[in-house]
Amino acid sequence: MNTFIKEELTSPVTEKSQLRDYLLAGARPRKDWGIGAESEKIVIDARTGEAASFASIEALLKRLEQKHDWQGDYEDGRLIGLTGPASSVTLEPGGQLELSGRLCPDIHCCQGDFSMYTEQLLEETASLGLTLLGMGSQPFSPLEEIDWVPKSRYEVMGPYMLKTGDMGQRMMKQTAGLQVNVDFSDEQDCIDKMRLVQALSPLFYALFANSPLLEGRSSGFLSVRGEIWSRTDPDRTGFIDSLMAEDASLDTYVDYALDVPMYFIIREGRFVNLTARRLTFRQYLEEGFGDERATLADWDLHLSTIFTEVRLRPQIELRSADSLPPEMTLGVAALAKGLFYDRESLRRAWDIFRDQGKEDRDTLYRNSWSQALRAPFEDRTLREVALEVLALAAAGLTRQRVQNAQGLDETIYLEGLWEIAESGVTLADRLLGRWKGDRGEKLEILKSHCDFQMHS
Repeated sequence: MNTFIKEELTSPVTEKSQLRDYLLAGARPRKDWGIGAESEKIVIDARTGEAASFASIEALLKRLEQKHDWQGDYEDGRLIGLTGPASSVTLEPGGQLELSGRLCPDIHCCQGDFSMYTEQLLEETASLGLTLLGMGSQPFSPLEEIDWVPKSRYEVMGPYMLKTGDMGQRMMKQTAGLQVNVDFSDEQDCIDKMRLVQALSPLFYALFANSPLLEGRSSGFLSVRGEIWSRTDPDRTGFIDSLMAEDASLDTYVDYALDVPMYFIIREGRFVNLTARRLTFRQYLEEGFGDERATLADWDLHLSTIFTEVRLRPQIELRSADSLPPEMTLGVAALAKGLFYDRESLRRAWDIFRDQGKEDRDTLYRNSWSQALRAPFEDRTLREVALEVLALAAAGLTRQRVQNAQGLDETIYLEGLWEIAESGVTLADRLLGRWKGDRGEKLEILKSHCDFQMHS
């Protein structure tokens, strides 16, 4: 969470202003800004390509706990995550393995953490018969054949997803993404960045499109993950249109979040299911739930159940990129740091989208999942926009002048992105172009495309 102490988090909230202040407390001075990278990986059986069972994933976590500096997180006796000195490993509903890295000052630091974590995983996966894939969709297994991770929150969310859209459980069990967390200095900086995240969302789907498959076949989308999210729950996904208004503020975000129906609260370590009531946080704040009254801890938990393209918790979260192969994973964070941590690049990137209206933005959003970089934008394509945005990010990173031990700055993490933008051929296009043969041949194609084995 942020700077609030435990007593403040558990005390009753009486005013909407307290919810706003909680978010604003996440502001940091420029010198303290960091970058956070969270990457999800699909775990499959190395022999069959099917989704790994929860038992095999739990065995992997147990080995990491026993051999490395991780502490196990248990729920009802089952190992469902790991906590390290500054990072954590968590499981998504279908067993997707997520690393939440520490808040790093630069991408070189993120790379060090990511490499160490990957090395530890690869020490164990081969002997367990597992393979890790950096892609945005479960390639072979049907929804009903994927184990649920035994977390109490998923016991609430899973059934509710059946009532809010036709793909909510697919989102939970068959998709994987990359998330980048960025800082802000004050309210206006926060709103400027959240606005740009939404404007860039179609470009992130297009440039990082890497989920063309579902249940062994072409899905008809280059990022089927984007299509699945759009059909999950309209109350809590997509764009927050009110943030695009010139007079938007943190109150705008608070008002949006207040009107999202709640999943649950936690009392005495247990999830209390609120979905039958379709109780919004605004109603909960005003009326309570039985004897319970809203707290900042409830607010923070509620914010974690909002799945819009941009989220504030209290860092700004960019949520649109598909999971990627290991060599490209930190390209998303590098692109974000170059744009959002350089004033000139931030301004010029916003200029590209400044005059875009809601209808055009929504159309571009939908087109990005199927057409990717070929999607039209004004009088050009997203491919041309990608080249312009990459140039702005590279310039921003160059001006930040953060070098690794070899004297290389953070633009090295953009290298794989230039090839995609220049050619207009996404990772998804590449995979579909090779997708042929029997099941065994397709599995080998998949591994060569995006597995986490160390290639020579």
